[in-house]
Parts: sequence; structure tokens; C-alpha cells
Amino acid sequence: MTVAEQGADAVLELRDIPERHEVRSEELVHRGWVWNLKSETAAYGDGEITREFIDHTGAVSVVALDEQDRVLLIRQYRHPVGFRQWELPAGLLDDPHESPLVAAQRELAEEADYAAEEWSLLLDFWTTPGGCNESIRIFLARGLTPTGRIFERVHEEADIETAWVPLDEAVTAILRGDLHNPAMLQGVFAANEARRRGWETLRPADAPWPTKSAGPSVLPRALADGNRA
Repeated sequence: MTVAEQGADAVLELRDIPERHEVRSEELVHRGWVWNLKSETAAYGDGEITREFIDHTGAVSVVALDEQDRVLLIRQYRHPVGFRQWELPAGLLDDPHESPLVAAQRELAEEADYAAEEWSLLLDFWTTPGGCNESIRIFLARGLTPTGRIFERVHEEADIETAWVPLDEAVTAILRGDLHNPAMLQGVFAANEARRRGWETLRPADAPWPTKSAGPSVLPRALADGNRA
């Protein structure tokens, strides 16, 4: 039923609602290094649908904001898109014994050499719900201090660049079409709007995360070998 069919006085519940259909068969199409490709056939309506999707561990990302309202951005090479792009400190939930908050704290330290006293939840979002079950949780970190330790970084992280960018300037660069990383876009926009509302929209850092997937039943090869992706 559409909003128009409900009538002008109807109250629209602006909320995503869980809905699961019986999975009648599933197949591990490809066991990857970091994530897997899975196929599921599910009952839907009077028939069935078959969908292939990336079965993802989930991830966390951090908007680290200093007392001057500058956001800490990192720039690194991303091979699939062929760009060196500005991002937020972020990483996969590749340790089942590590909470999302602890994972975010670790990523901020490992990628940017910072720790934070105050942690809040900005938002959760699915990256590509039509073909991937990855959900990313974005934290706001304030009360920042250097860790005093430089972490050893390898591969694409070995030549990470960091910069403190005024939040307003980051918003402008996004709207100008110069920045494209989805978690960074979501985090910067959410932080900017939360600031405009006096930070009253922030939620506890350990708030429930109902959109997070259970994670792959068969671990990708890197995780199975005990490596971090």
C-alpha cells in the first residue's frame, strides 16, 4: 500500500524492517582471500528467487574529530577502482572475539596512530544491499591523543598519507565531486549534521547493531589462516 492509498492522515513508519524468507538451498560459489561469493535460493511469493552475493564479515570506520572540528582523513591506493582516495580510518571485523568498538579503536591506532577518550555511534549502513551483506558501523571519536607508537604497515597501508581537514571543507569537497569513498561520505555528512543538531543524535558506542550479518559460515582463506585482511 502506498502512502497515498493510506490517506493523508496516515503516519508513515520511516524505518527499515527485518524480513527473511525460507532459504531452500545455498552454495559457496567462491571462497576468496578476504570474502566469499555465496548463492542462495529462497522462497518468494509463489515461486523462488536465486541471488548471488558477497558474504561479508562487516566493517567499522571512524570519524576522528579534533577540538577545531577537523576530521582525520587517510589517503591510500585502492586497486579495484584504480584510485588513491581519501578515506576514514577503517577495517574489517575479521576477529570474531573483538567487539566493533574495540575494532574501531584498534584501526584508529594502527592506521593513524591516535587514541580517543570519547566514542559515540554515528550510523550504520549497508554498502551494496543488492549484492553484498556488508554493514559498516561508523563511530565518532573525540578527545584525541597520539598513541606515541608508530605501527608497522604493509601493502597498500605502507604509504598511507594522513591529513587534518576542516569538516566544512570535507563536505564541500564531497559536493564538488572530488571525494568518493562511501564510508567517508556517510561519516562526514552524518558528523556534519549531528554537529548542526548539537550532537543530540549521537547514540551509545555499544548500541545494538541489528543490520550486521552473522558473518560467513565458511571463513575466507586469509581469516582461516589467522591473518588480518
